[in-house]
Amino acid sequence: MDRLVKPDVKEVNIIFNRNQKCFATFKLSNLMHTMNVAVSLTTTNPSLLSFSNPLSIIPPLSTMCFTLMLSKPSAQPPLSSPLDTILVKSSVLPKGKATQEELRRMFLKSGSQIFKDAIIPITFVGPHVVEFLLTPAPRKLDISFLLEKAISACDESQLSLLLRAAARCGNSYFASVLIEAGADVNNRDSSKLSVMALAVQSGNADLIEILIDSGYLIDNSVDWLLHKAAAMDRVELLEVLCLSCLDINLNSADMNGRTALHVAAIYGHVEALRFLVSVGSDPDVVDCDGWTPLHCASAEGHIKAVEFLLDCLKYVKYAVTKDGQTAYALAFKKGYSKLYDMLHLGDVLHKAATTDDVEGLKSCLAKGIEVNGKDQNGWTPLHRAAFKGQIKSVKLLLSYGAKTNVVDDHGHTPLHRAVEAGHVNVAMTLIGHGAKPNMKGLKGAVPLHLECYKKHLSLVSPLGGEKERA
Repeated sequence: MDRLVKPDVKEVNIIFNRNQKCFATFKLSNLMHTMNVAVSLTTTNPSLLSFSNPLSIIPPLSTMCFTLMLSKPSAQPPLSSPLDTILVKSSVLPKGKATQEELRRMFLKSGSQIFKDAIIPITFVGPHVVEFLLTPAPRKLDISFLLEKAISACDESQLSLLLRAAARCGNSYFASVLIEAGADVNNRDSSKLSVMALAVQSGNADLIEILIDSGYLIDNSVDWLLHKAAAMDRVELLEVLCLSCLDINLNSADMNGRTALHVAAIYGHVEALRFLVSVGSDPDVVDCDGWTPLHCASAEGHIKAVEFLLDCLKYVKYAVTKDGQTAYALAFKKGYSKLYDMLHLGDVLHKAATTDDVEGLKSCLAKGIEVNGKDQNGWTPLHRAAFKGQIKSVKLLLSYGAKTNVVDDHGHTPLHRAVEAGHVNVAMTLIGHGAKPNMKGLKGAVPLHLECYKKHLSLVSPLGGEKERA
C-alpha cells in the first residue's frame, strides 16, 4: 500500500472575501480496514495558512473533515506562483491512540513508517480575486491560470459585474475570458450604463470589437457611444463603432438633443468632426436649444472646427438658435475676435466691395478683417469689386494688401473677373499692381483676350506689345 488516507478533493479552493475570515474544508478518508491512522497536515506557507487540527487520528474506514484557514483577514488574496500546497502525511497507529505531543514527535521523524499521501494545491477563488488580478500589481503571477481558477467560483451575476470592471479598465483579455465563462455583454447598471459604454470610455478598440462580436445589442436611446468617442477625439473608436456596429444611429441625440457632431464641435475635435461628416452625420442638425454644431464650436472659440464646419455647409452660419443668436453672435459675446471674419465680417466686407461702399470697407479693414478672405465660391473681396467694376474699392483693397493673383474655385483671378465683365480700368489697375495678364484659369482662359478690349478701347496694349486700332 502506497498510502493510508485519501483526500476527497484534488485541490482546495478558498473563496476569498476582502477583510473577512476565509476558510475551506475538505475530507480525508482512512483506507485501513482495522487500524487507526495518524495524519499530519502542513502548508508551504504556514504563517498565512493553518489548520485548526493539524494532527489527528482517523479510525478505520472513517472520514474526517479538516478546515484550512487564512491566519488573519486580508485586503488582498495571498496569491502565489506556483501555488501553495497542503502536504498530507500519515502513519499507522498500532496502539490505536497517541497524544498530540507523541504525534508531533512521530511526524518529525522520517522513515518507511511515514507516508506522504497527498500534496493538495491551494487556490483562492471568487470575484474579489478576479478584481485583484485586474490591478497592475501582481505582475509575477501566472495571471491566466489564476484567473481561470478564480472565475470557477463566480456565478453569472458576479461574472457580469466583473465584465464591467474589465471594460472599465480596458482589459480585453479579461473581458474575453469572462464572456466565455458566461458574463452577459448586454448587462446594464441601474442608470442604463452599458458594458460597451465603459469599453468606449477606456479607449480600447479591441475590447469594443470583442463586445460587438460577442453579441452586444446597441440601444440608441441611451447608448451615446459616438458622443463619448467624439469627446475624446478617438477616430479609431468611431471607426470601429460605425463600421462594425451596424445598428448604430449616427445622429442619435443625448438628453440635450446633441449628436456626436455637437460634442466634437464643443471640444474642437476636427478629426472627429471630419470622420463623422464623412460617414453621414448631419451637420445641419440642431439640439433642444436650436444650436447647430457650428454654434457649439463658435461659442467655444474653436477656430479650426469652425473653419471645417463652414467648409461643409455653405449657409449654416446664418442659422439662429431658439433665442435668435447666430454663430457670430455667440463668438462676439465671448470675444473670440479671430472668428469674426469667417462668421460675419467677411460677408460685410464682400458686400461692401460689391457695392463700392468705401467707408464700409475701411470700417471692416480697420477691425483687422482678412482682406483676402474667401466666400463659398472662393471669391475674395477683390474678385467681387473687380467683377462689379468698383474701381475705388479695388484701389482701397489693393492698398490694404489684397492679392491680385489669388484664384477662386474655378481658377480665376480678379483680373479674369474684371475682363469677363469688361471693366478695362479695373483690369489695368490690377496689372499695375502685379496681376499676371497671361495667367490661365482652370479651363485655360487667358484674361486679356484682345476682343474684350476692342469693345472698350481705341488702343490696346494688353501685354506691353504692339498697339492696334479698334
